[in-house]
Amino acid sequence: MAALLTGVAVVEDLDGAELLVAERPDLTAVTRAGDVFTALTVTGGSAKAPSLLEVQAAVDDAEARLAGVTADLERNRFALAGAEVRRAEARTRAEAALDRLHDSDARLAAVAEKLGHLNSILRSAVGESDRLATSLARAEANVVTEEQALAAVAARLAAAQEAPAEEEPSTDQRDALALAASLARSAEMEARLSLRSTEEQLTATRNRALSLERAAATERRAREEAAERARRRRIQARRAAAVSAAVELAIRFIDVSVELARHERDLAEENREERDRALLETRTTNDTLARELAELTDSVHRDELARAQQRARIEALETRSIEELGITPDVLVADFGPDVPVPVPAEESGDKWAALRTPVDDDGTPVLEGKPFVREEQEKRLRKAERDLSALGKVNPLALEEFAALEERHQFLSTQLEDLKSSRKDLLDIIKEVDDRVQRVFTEAFEDTRDQFVHVFERLFPGGEGRLVLTDPSDMLTTGIEVEARPAGKKIKRLSLLSGGERSLTAVALLVAIFKARPRRSM
Repeated sequence: MAALLTGVAVVEDLDGAELLVAERPDLTAVTRAGDVFTALTVTGGSAKAPSLLEVQAAVDDAEARLAGVTADLERNRFALAGAEVRRAEARTRAEAALDRLHDSDARLAAVAEKLGHLNSILRSAVGESDRLATSLARAEANVVTEEQALAAVAARLAAAQEAPAEEEPSTDQRDALALAASLARSAEMEARLSLRSTEEQLTATRNRALSLERAAATERRAREEAAERARRRRIQARRAAAVSAAVELAIRFIDVSVELARHERDLAEENREERDRALLETRTTNDTLARELAELTDSVHRDELARAQQRARIEALETRSIEELGITPDVLVADFGPDVPVPVPAEESGDKWAALRTPVDDDGTPVLEGKPFVREEQEKRLRKAERDLSALGKVNPLALEEFAALEERHQFLSTQLEDLKSSRKDLLDIIKEVDDRVQRVFTEAFEDTRDQFVHVFERLFPGGEGRLVLTDPSDMLTTGIEVEARPAGKKIKRLSLLSGGERSLTAVALLVAIFKARPRRSM
């Protein structure tokens, strides 16, 4: 066993194994989960369950396969979309070619119908041309005959003119010859007109026949071109049908490929879900272990921190003992340690005669009796002593000077306070005297004005009644004055209910009463 485990070290986790192998390449690190680390190889897992490395490798493999299947699926989708687009374009082109073929067939039928109509027109024009040619020949023959007859008549007329006078023909013969000559001229004119019109009709018919022949040739060329286009369109339609069939076959193949890819994707998804569950469990276990490790680490850190704080406090207490008391910690513990009885002063024992019974040393220092050390009681005594010390405050060397200054200021302020009190008393007396005089003068003036207002109001309002009333007779300094006026025949007394003229007369009555009561002061 020792020979087999030579150079093998057991670590807690993968990070520790990696660090150990990095520091000691000659060692083999083995985690508690069964993962084996060397300088060149990494082997994971155990006989019971797959290790984190195997799970991660399986997850990576599944993700790679899933990515490949997804990429194939996306390519198939793109190919399917492209094939569908091409199929739609081919169907569109085939439909357009069929539409153009139908249009071409319709145009060919229209051209054929038009060509038949033009052929019938051409045949009628040719017959008309033949008929006009026959009429022209007959007209030319008639013209020749009439010209011959005209020549004969002209010869006879010349012969008659050249004959001697004695041999002058008879009048009847001359008239018959003249009539024959005029008839011959009329026939000649008619023959010439008929010949001219026949020639014009023949020219027009020939021109129309030429235009019809050109139109027929154009229509024949158009029919040939339409037939060629229809042949090309039929070829294109057959090609479009073949392309559509090929596209449908490709779409069926693509559908099969998509189904296979979808099945593989589903299998990969299931495998990935299983790997994800395993990975989640592993990560949960790792998180639990990491939290436990963090808690342990925190507790260790807290213990170390507490020890450091205790050491710092001990050092501070040692320094304070030396600086403030001049006693080393060993002597302080020996004299005042927890095992040394705590002396109890007489004032704390509750016995007023205890001080008389307390023994003393040779130098006169009292020897106090002790009691066992109790930390809570001594802490209470310490807090009480600290409170008493803080209540005393710091020693002030200038306390006497400050007390003298404060005493002097107290005497000055006391003198000022007495002066203020006497001044206040004088002012209050003056105010009371002024208030009494104002009250007396106001009372006298009000009584005089009230009496005068009664007389003046009776003069201004015969049979009426008016008076002045104080709102607060008990306080003459803050009281108000109300004017009550009741004209004759009315029961109202409030000024607001009187008319405007009555209120004006009431105000005049009050003013006259004031002037009569205090004429000089009113002036």
